Amino acid sequence: MSFILSAEARRDPAALPYYEFVAMIALLMALNAAAIDVYIPALQDIGSALGVADENKRQFVITAYVIGFGGAQIIYGPLSDRFGRRSVLFAGLGIYLLGAIAAIFVPTFEALLLTRLVQGIGAAATRVIATSVVRDRYHGPQMASVMSLVMMVFMVMPVFAPNIGSAVLVFGTWRELSAFMFLFGLAALIWAWARLPETLDPANRRPLRLKPVAEAFRIVLTNRIAFCYTLAMASFFGALFAFISQAEQVYTGIYNIGPHFTIYFSMVAVFMAASSFANSRLVSRFGIKKLSHGALLGFITMAALHLALAIAYGGATPFPLFLAMFTAMMCFFGFVPTNFNAMAMEPLGRVAGVASSVLGAAQTLGGGLLGGLIGYLYNGTLIPLLSGFLGLACLSLICVLVAEKGRLFGAAPRAVITKP
Repeated sequence: MSFILSAEARRDPAALPYYEFVAMIALLMALNAAAIDVYIPALQDIGSALGVADENKRQFVITAYVIGFGGAQIIYGPLSDRFGRRSVLFAGLGIYLLGAIAAIFVPTFEALLLTRLVQGIGAAATRVIATSVVRDRYHGPQMASVMSLVMMVFMVMPVFAPNIGSAVLVFGTWRELSAFMFLFGLAALIWAWARLPETLDPANRRPLRLKPVAEAFRIVLTNRIAFCYTLAMASFFGALFAFISQAEQVYTGIYNIGPHFTIYFSMVAVFMAASSFANSRLVSRFGIKKLSHGALLGFITMAALHLALAIAYGGATPFPLFLAMFTAMMCFFGFVPTNFNAMAMEPLGRVAGVASSVLGAAQTLGGGLLGGLIGYLYNGTLIPLLSGFLGLACLSLICVLVAEKGRLFGAAPRAVITKP
């Protein structure tokens, strides 16, 4: 088969080999992780160059992207259910590329935040389409397995992105980071255009009218399993976004690691990616609920213990203990998001596009806002961060208990096709 699929092949979901399909979806997801993490080592330089003295305000470079990324997902779902996955993906990537190239030339911090918002709005299409095309082709444990492999790449990106950002800063400035992200997005666009088939069955296309769209939203929002696991994901992701926002301040401000903090940041990300990969191998054997519910309880236990130790040490544990305990928490983290997402999407196959957008918007926007709030509370200690971890994880557990009617570790649900 030639590199560029024929028009007929691009209409056949089976035309793309399994591993290339997983790799492409992973790249689309990784674009978002890179757009966040590559800027982490540059926040101090951005603040200095654009006159932002308040270190906590520099976190808005991350938050602005997350808000755009989370909020815009609500739009792309109905569009992809009407016009197909490919065309909506390309439109979103085009918006992202415009924002990325504009960020290279911005004169003020406010203008940078605006371009970051635009990038997030465009990149939101990649998240919606990535989840939708996986749901178009797979369901149940197989979907969870595919998404685990995708999330493994998504979680590996924090290993590389901050180090790429640091390398770029050695030879250039933070503006070159935007140029790098433009090229990353362009590569994703070219690969998807050449090789990604249309996965939406023409029989499942939904008219872009208010009543059908509203009915699809009603299905998503009134399904207890989907809605509660979406809220659980939003709360849990808030912990991740909180740390991403504070990472540079924690490593350089509390522990005086200096510009090499990206090495330690990457070490934690390696273990998180490894746990996501392990999930892809274990989910069929042990079940989605046993793995994810157990991991959530493990995360809560470690967060509570770490918070207690941080208080005992006067605000921050010694660095070796911090690194060990934080790594353990992130290992538990890797077993939760993909499984929660699979359980939320499982009952919503016939409205997968709208479902993906509603779930993605709630998870990312909710998590981004909660994480941004916790990040802004940084006070030179670990207390706000660890308190946020514990509180958000407990809130996630409450949502899971509501979804499961008070029972954890139950059998995974059967595949359900929801008809509006």
